[in-house]
Amino acid sequence: MADFASPGANSDGIAFLVSAGIVYEIIAAACSSPQTTEINASTRAATLMKWVNLGLLQAAAFVAVAAWWDKKHRGAILAGGGLAAGLMWWQYDHAVKAGLSSPEPGTETY
Repeated sequence: MADFASPGANSDGIAFLVSAGIVYEIIAAACSSPQTTEINASTRAATLMKWVNLGLLQAAAFVAVAAWWDKKHRGAILAGGGLAAGLMWWQYDHAVKAGLSSPEPGTETY
């Protein structure tokens, strides 16, 4: 039964979602979407993945600080951030591989 008398007593779910959300937000701020990555992989795969990796480093720093700061919810923070980071890296990695193997032209012209 939930403990409604103690606000925040059962907030692992909130901490998990916040941690996952910050990873997605940081990646989105640093990169274009996996769809754009796939469409333009032939010309921009290296630079797009560079920004994915930089975004993951930034996200890891935020998640680590949050986990250090909030010891009570450390497990949920690390689980949310780790899961989101893994999923986002996988999506971009898949997008690059799919785009490089596709015969379709990209949307950018130079």
